[in-house]
This record gives sequence, structure tokens and C-alpha cells, in this order.
Amino acid sequence: MAIPIFRASLPQSHLPSNLNSNPKKSCGLLFCASSDLNYVRSEVCFCVGTHLIPHPNKVDKGGEDAFFVRSYNGGVIAVADGVSGWAEQNVDPSLFPKELMTNASDLVEDEEVNYDPQILIRKAHAATSSVGSATVIVAMLERDGILKVANVGDCGLRVIREGQIIYSTFPQQHYFDCPYQLSSKVVSQTYLDAAVSNVELVEGDIVVMGSEGLFDNVFNHEIVSTVVRFSDVAEAAKALANLAHSHSTDSNFSSPFSLEARARGFDVPLWKKFFGMKLTGGKLDDITVIVGHVVRS
Repeated sequence: MAIPIFRASLPQSHLPSNLNSNPKKSCGLLFCASSDLNYVRSEVCFCVGTHLIPHPNKVDKGGEDAFFVRSYNGGVIAVADGVSGWAEQNVDPSLFPKELMTNASDLVEDEEVNYDPQILIRKAHAATSSVGSATVIVAMLERDGILKVANVGDCGLRVIREGQIIYSTFPQQHYFDCPYQLSSKVVSQTYLDAAVSNVELVEGDIVVMGSEGLFDNVFNHEIVSTVVRFSDVAEAAKALANLAHSHSTDSNFSSPFSLEARARGFDVPLWKKFFGMKLTGGKLDDITVIVGHVVRS
């Protein structure tokens, strides 16, 4: 199957001159809730900032999202969102996504993976023994600027150029609020169900990757208007996560999640509609945000 390559005709932009020129390097796995700044060195590479805010009821264990950033080649970023329904079976939903991301991080340089995010998902899933399930997205940047993306479920990615979104992933769902997912069960989605694409990036592009907690609570135009205000990618990631968290706790905010719910037929009872009321509010969730600037070393 041929993998589409997405190209945009917008002019090439440049990295702001006041970007931190000596950010912290990282090649390891990241699960913490603090901001982090990573500089990945190659001909074309990512300068990456991350931020994670756990669900208010899951702060003690750090939430059920997991992610990693690797400096191999042009840079590798990935997010996995644990499926909370496993808690009803007395299973910790955070274990599966954390092990999945640990395995994926360890396999980035594997010869059989051959720098292919879909194969990376296959091998990481096969190596994961924890009970549970998770949605997952992986993006691998080549030195020539090609970003390879593989996505199973409703984690997402946006590419921003000159203040416009030029590429967006779309959630894969069985039905509303039930995404595709990798699982410890024999019957589940696999790497073959991943949506795979290649995107041509240029210097100055901004890549925003996140778990469902970001995209359920923040509209695309808000993502753009937020990240373009910052030259520091760690601050941009933190600002996006804080915005998503703020929206998630606002019962009056018409969020992307509530808008989709109404479009799918979920709404307030008829008697409330009679008084002009409608379903509103954000969605409380773990929120993981990764923001990357494309730069040249």
C-alpha cells in the first residue's frame, strides 16, 4: 500500500531568533508532569518541549498517559493514552501504555524497525505483557524533513506553518468515545489498523502532538494562536496543556468533545432544551502535549 506524502505550498518560515539556544538534551523516556526541553541534533531535527497534566483524580499515580522523546535521527516523539475502563476490572490502566512506550523507546534503533513508525508499533505491542489497552501515535523525523506518522485511535498530531494547520491526523473510532486501541486481548486493533502518512516539513514548522485530553478540549484555532505566541517550545507545550485543563473543568465551555457529542445525538433531556439549555463542558482527562519546532543544526 502506498503511503501518501503531504505537501503544502505555504512559504518556508524560520525559527525565531530568541529561541533558547542551549536547551536540555534528552534521549530517555518521559512520564513526569513537568515541562521538559530537548534538542535533537541532525541536519533537520526537532527542538521539543513537553508537558503532562494528569486527570485530577489520578494525580497520585501520574495519570494514565505515557510518552517519550528520542534524539535518534531527526527525532522521534510518541504518546500513548491508557484506556481507563480497565479500572473496572481492577487493572491499573497506566501500566499498559507505560510499558508500550518503554518498549517503543527501546526499539527505535532496532534494525528490523528500519525507522518505520508502523513497524515500531508492531514490535512494541508484541513486547508488551501488561494487561490493558491504549491508543498510540508515533512520529519519526527523517534528516531530509520527511515526518513519518503512524496512529491508532484518537491521539493526534497537527503541523503548523505560517500560522496555519497544513496537516492533521483524524481520530479512528468504533463509535463515539470508543477509539481504536492496541490491547492485551487477542481481539483488538493491531499495527495494521494504523493510519500511516508521510508529511514534508520545512524549517520553522511546528508539530503539536497530544493525547485525547488535548484535542477533546482545545480547538485547532486555539492550538495555533497559543503556540505562535511562544518562541520557547517548553512554554508552548505548558500553555497548551494548561488551556486544555482549564477548558476541561469549565462546565459552560462548548468544547470539541461536547460539540461532537451533540452532533452524535447526545444532549440534555428534552425539558432542558425547552429552556434553551444544551450539552456543554470540557472532558476531564489526562493531558499530554508535545510541541516541536523543526530546525537545522
